[in-house]
Amino acid sequence: MLTELVKRLFIVQHTHKSVVLRVLYACLAALFISGCEPNSNKTTTAFKADPSLCDFQIGACKKSAGGTDLALSISPWNTPSEKPLKLSLTSSKSIENVKIRIEGRDMFMGIIPVNLTETDKKRYQAPLIYGSCSSGYMVWQAIVSFEVNGTEQFAIFDFLADSDKAN
Repeated sequence: MLTELVKRLFIVQHTHKSVVLRVLYACLAALFISGCEPNSNKTTTAFKADPSLCDFQIGACKKSAGGTDLALSISPWNTPSEKPLKLSLTSSKSIENVKIRIEGRDMFMGIIPVNLTETDKKRYQAPLIYGSCSSGYMVWQAIVSFEVNGTEQFAIFDFLADSDKAN
């Protein structure tokens, strides 16, 4: 599309000999050429680790909701984007109607439902995969809802995708 625009501009420029078009053409050409240079100074950005986020390398992330302790773990621990992951949830009590969805914490990346398999009334697991973010720093939320004695409870686990990039 940009190539077609430049071609049309070039044809109009030669046909009408306009000074304004010459200046515009020169600016577009400079912008086009400067955008094509290879970036030889490109380095991988490391982010400072946020202590409020789950660190699955250390172990399961723990939260408490309505008197029930929950532990969430994801493997591999570095939670890579666009790769198959295994999510595990363990509770201190027998819980029912357990649901988990994954959402972006700071930007909308869609809602990813998690298809849980109950291994017993206190343990659940599921496969998981989510997309990558172009910023290179994406915090996801695992929003867990469940019932204890007919009362609905919630817990939110925040974690960094591609966490091996954090220092």
